[in-house]
Amino acid sequence: MEKESMMQSYLEQHLMSIPELEVGQIVTGTVVQTNDETVLVDIGYKSEGQVPVDEFIELPKIGDKVALTILKLDNGRGQVVVSKKKAEAKEKTELLKKASEDRTPVLGKFVKVIKGGYEVDLGADYKGFCPLSKADVVRVENPESLIGKTDYFIIDKFHNGTKLKSVVSRREYLENKIKENRQQFFETAHVGDVVQGVVKSFTSFGAFIDLGGFDGLLHINDMSWGHVTRPKDFVKKGQIVQLKLINIDPETQKINLSLKAMEPDPWSTFDQKYQIGDVIKKPVTKIANFGIFIEIEPGIEGLAHISELSWTKKITNPKEIVNIGDVVEAKILGWDLDHKRVSLGLKQLTENPWENIREKYPVGSKHKATVRNITNFGVFAELEDGVEGLIHISDLSWNKIKHPSELVAPGDVIDVQILDFDEANHKLSLGLKQLTPNPWDEIEAKFPVGSTVEGTVASLTDKGANITLEDGAEGFAFTRELVKEDGKQATVGETLPFRVIELRRSTRRILLSHLRTYAEVKEKAAATEAENTKKAVKRVNANVEKTTLGDIDALAALKEKLAKGE
Repeated sequence: MEKESMMQSYLEQHLMSIPELEVGQIVTGTVVQTNDETVLVDIGYKSEGQVPVDEFIELPKIGDKVALTILKLDNGRGQVVVSKKKAEAKEKTELLKKASEDRTPVLGKFVKVIKGGYEVDLGADYKGFCPLSKADVVRVENPESLIGKTDYFIIDKFHNGTKLKSVVSRREYLENKIKENRQQFFETAHVGDVVQGVVKSFTSFGAFIDLGGFDGLLHINDMSWGHVTRPKDFVKKGQIVQLKLINIDPETQKINLSLKAMEPDPWSTFDQKYQIGDVIKKPVTKIANFGIFIEIEPGIEGLAHISELSWTKKITNPKEIVNIGDVVEAKILGWDLDHKRVSLGLKQLTENPWENIREKYPVGSKHKATVRNITNFGVFAELEDGVEGLIHISDLSWNKIKHPSELVAPGDVIDVQILDFDEANHKLSLGLKQLTPNPWDEIEAKFPVGSTVEGTVASLTDKGANITLEDGAEGFAFTRELVKEDGKQATVGETLPFRVIELRRSTRRILLSHLRTYAEVKEKAAATEAENTKKAVKRVNANVEKTTLGDIDALAALKEKLAKGE
């Protein structure tokens, strides 16, 4: 009897300890058993709750805690009916509702593309609609690229149901996150810090690096210590890179990054590795109008100025002798480490033909030369490979010519005489006419000033006439010197005597006069007669005291004769 009383008391206590549950209530239980179909969960009730396995994404372990919703307290067989999905949905409803009110982000997943945007899985069978314009902070070029992506969203409009009536925005979440990241970056980052980013896009002057929704610039000059032609050669789009922060400006929000600063500056040890006069054999990296750049080592380039490429060739563009990528030998001529410059020379590795030019080609010596180029002002002729001189047009012929091509052509081998040197500028003056006698020496001897020669009027000009003399020599007579003794002008074809009145060596002209061949004779005869008359007058005056009438008559006749100019 006492035993039955004790059992009754225990049962009453047990029943009193069982919590009072209500349909719709959410309780937390412990997994006590699992099989292929159900999971048994102890919820502290008189019977365990049975949950279908398909309500679990992963089968729980014994002892795991699970939230359940009470659907029925008794299913007619003394078992409580519970649902995990219902519990999750109810909790999710409260969570999403509060998130919508507070505009706090919730996790979601892009599941498929629909008209105007995406269907987003918010969990617990809740679906949201994300417009395409709110899917990202940048334009989405390929909508399918976001499918399967899980991220946070802001709920713009919440609807308690599974239909696509809740509107969500990933863009707002990203903008808030970017703002937060940028603010934190500018508050905590310092010049010299190493930061991580993702290569986002390229420009001609560098690449933009995504540092968490905001960009920093990796300038082309900060990509490598060496020469960079294309930014894409050093980093790739989407590549994760470690960079050094070299400038940060909170006011302008500008961030400058450096890839080369992650490595030691090769210039810091340059003078320890190289000496002036060292010869390097390296590739040409860049060609400019003023010279070529040669990579001495990664990060260090030297310049071979156009004047240091050849002792003798007249190079107008370095591309005439080298191409980018060519491996060339060059001598180190000097450097300026403060400005990161190295001077190189190619010609210093070959013999300078101008060092002993005077000994090899003394002034006045005769040599063979090949005509290489003809210009309006003269001829360039090559004495040997790399040694070229100029024959000025005035040194081609003793006679006047209009153009050098009248005498020579490219490729002609001619005799020349060395006239002068300019070693400093590598210039050589040559002469062709100096190898033949000056015809004017003969002309001056044959037609001395004052001599009379025979000539034929060849042609008339507005100032006079060209006169052909013997042996083909030519002279010129001004119009006033062409008057003949009868007062008429000489005409073309007439052969007349001419007086040589001037020889102009500088212009190679013989000036002639026909007028003076007869005018001077008349003047001389008149002068002789005048002199004789003066003498006769003196004799008359000496005898005036002895004058008779006859003498007076004779004197009068003489005076009359003088008055008439006879």
